[in-house]
Amino acid sequence: MKQITSIQNPFIKSLVLLQEKAKARKQTGTFLIEGKREISLATKGGYEIETVLFLPELISENEINKLTSKQVNLIEINKDVYQKLAYRDTTEGILAIAKTKSLQLSDLKLTDNPLILVAEAPEKPGNIGALLRTADAANLNAVIIANSKSDLYNPNIVRSSVGCLFTNQIATGTTTEIIDFLKENKINFYCATLQNSTSYHTQDFTTPTALVVGTEATGLTQEWRDAATQNIIIPMEGEIDSMNVSVAAAILIFEAKRQRGFNQL
Repeated sequence: MKQITSIQNPFIKSLVLLQEKAKARKQTGTFLIEGKREISLATKGGYEIETVLFLPELISENEINKLTSKQVNLIEINKDVYQKLAYRDTTEGILAIAKTKSLQLSDLKLTDNPLILVAEAPEKPGNIGALLRTADAANLNAVIIANSKSDLYNPNIVRSSVGCLFTNQIATGTTTEIIDFLKENKINFYCATLQNSTSYHTQDFTTPTALVVGTEATGLTQEWRDAATQNIIIPMEGEIDSMNVSVAAAILIFEAKRQRGFNQL
């Protein structure tokens, strides 16, 4: 088994770039996953694990084999190398190199009556992670990111989603592409916005539905508001007129789930 004990090792330096640079992830088509649960969920989600790096004093080969669906390359590392690569404060002693997936709209496999979340231009990794966690909790059919500002394989998104990056069907595209996709698939879409809106709970979300949310700072673009099946609003009684995007999405999603009797998709 290969062993690496130097942080100056060229291979380790290339992995540091994977953690830090979206360009490196795009060029190689790979990214790093940290943690037992995340690696297990990635494997279940159909991600191909190429290599596992591990601290032998914290995790055994037998445990690693249980996390991955097939034999992978194993590299034993020491504490210095692990700390150079690890992104989290908690220490589980395992990292994996995985292949990225295609995020094309055409790759989505929709049910007959899908419930989809669309988020336009979310910037903060924490918000994207929270959206993915909510989508997983509600067992949504898909999450679509419009005009993405972030690389979805950013380690902050992997971390903040607690592995839900791997449990959701995800696609990206431009606003125009996504609107066309929804119309072609006869999916009604309801846009959360302050302008020309009606209360969200008055709408019927039991048919094929996409719930669309924008950024907290600027909301949805005019293109979404003009094309919507209906613009909707969450009534607010306080002094401010906005809330965290992941909170707003959760309110809308679980109203849709309530209307559907919380049936699995």
